[in-house]
Amino acid sequence: MGMIQEFKTFAMRGNVVDMAVGIIIGGAFGKIVSSFVADVIMPPIGIMVGGVDFTNLAITLKQAVGDAPAVTLDYGKFIQTVIDFVIIAFAIFLLIKLMNKLQKKQEEAAAAPPAPTKGEELLTEIRDILRQK
Repeated sequence: MGMIQEFKTFAMRGNVVDMAVGIIIGGAFGKIVSSFVADVIMPPIGIMVGGVDFTNLAITLKQAVGDAPAVTLDYGKFIQTVIDFVIIAFAIFLLIKLMNKLQKKQEEAAAAPPAPTKGEELLTEIRDILRQK
């Protein structure tokens, strides 16, 4: 029973639970980003580059013989995956840059002291007049 209790203690630590939640949310976010790239970003880029699709580029290493399929080096799929990665990385960069900009604005607004009210200004003037006398 000692080992089961020890595992239970380990598994229920905050770090492990937080990591599990992060992995689940990361997987869901990955699907959102993949859909965004495939369905929103890639169609206009495809139009701009004339519908170029690299996934069909391959080098045949061994021709098909009978029922055995041909052995190919599908370098086009790799090129397409690299292009997709660059686009995804750039989109995430822009998103994080926007989030940092918004956070900086919030921090600046919180750091700036509020302007004195009209009553405070009048009290300050009265204090300064009394000091002069």
